[in-house]
Amino acid sequence: MPLDMGNVRRLRLVADADDVATEAHDAPVLDTPIPDASVSDAPIPDAPVDAPVVVRQPSLDDGADIGQALRSARTARGMSAQTVAEATRIRQSYIEALEEMRLDELPSRPFTIGYIRAYASLLGLDPEAAVSRFKADAPDEGGELRAPVGVRRERDPRLAMIFAGGVLVVGAILLWNLAQRAIAKDEPPAQVASAATSAQVQAHASNSQVALGAPLPAPVESTTPEPYKTPGLDDAAANGGSVDAAKAAAKARAEAEARAGIIDPALRVNLGAPFKPKGAVMGASPAESSGVILQARKAATLVVRGGDGQVYFARALAAGEAYRAPRTAGLIADVSDPAVFDVYGNGALTGRLPSNSTALGKLIPPPAAPVAVAPKPVAPSAAPAVSAPQPTAPKPQ
Repeated sequence: MPLDMGNVRRLRLVADADDVATEAHDAPVLDTPIPDASVSDAPIPDAPVDAPVVVRQPSLDDGADIGQALRSARTARGMSAQTVAEATRIRQSYIEALEEMRLDELPSRPFTIGYIRAYASLLGLDPEAAVSRFKADAPDEGGELRAPVGVRRERDPRLAMIFAGGVLVVGAILLWNLAQRAIAKDEPPAQVASAATSAQVQAHASNSQVALGAPLPAPVESTTPEPYKTPGLDDAAANGGSVDAAKAAAKARAEAEARAGIIDPALRVNLGAPFKPKGAVMGASPAESSGVILQARKAATLVVRGGDGQVYFARALAAGEAYRAPRTAGLIADVSDPAVFDVYGNGALTGRLPSNSTALGKLIPPPAAPVAVAPKPVAPSAAPAVSAPQPTAPKPQ
């Protein structure tokens, strides 16, 4: 409802009693409520027509506590609690709790004092006076500060990382020291020369002349091997580098050597040479042997199969190793290189394998024919000679 001021032309509002006292001599102070024109039509008594009327505003000293004083000042200015909350950025629930002095619903005391300062400043009141009134109305009893509502405590993650890194460094140092101690414990004791040996070394060192022995021969491993020559390289170089010409030259040279009676040492066979084991002899035992022995002069493979395809022996033979064939019929020897296998029959060298696949039965030498021995003539035996009896001398009596 609008306020009917009657015939009052000027209305001035003051904030506190000090301002009223300074202007009391200029205009009368109206402490009684202004009557409503709808209730009474009587004019205000003893009021000059042109004199201003001063209306006293609520101050921080009004009310039973600071909360009521702030609420009175807010309502006098026509402001709502929501307006104050939006202007001060304080929750509306905190504004209402502060006006009703429900301090248990507010944050800690420092935050509450900050809210009172902001509230008083918004209303145009003295913030420090408002704080003093609050401390007088709610004295501090020395209680512990409470954590602010809605604030989450967070720790710096870098501190945890630094702490973990320090723990790792310390642990690594400890482990390294333990490992060094264990290694030093397991080490053999230091070799210390005897006193006699030390004296002998010092005596030799004190001499001005040092006797040197004869130089040692170079080790075998350090000797320089003969350079390898590629077969046919000389023929190819002599014939202009042509492969066909090199082959033709090698063939012609082989034919010339054959006509001259020159035989390659690798192809020579000393027939009749006795068998000499140069390595392991595998296969059948001497009692069950068929008399055929295959000996490898170089590394090669040997597979012995039966007539039905069953494998009796399969092995990569090294140089000098031999295989003694059993008496089983129908065995076939398959080799990687027939030229490197010497064939022995009944302990004598008979030649080399003719092909990569050879029947062992063909290599068995025929039994030797018996040799007839002529009887020796017997000389006639002589007649035994008869000796004449010898006369005996008479015995003396």
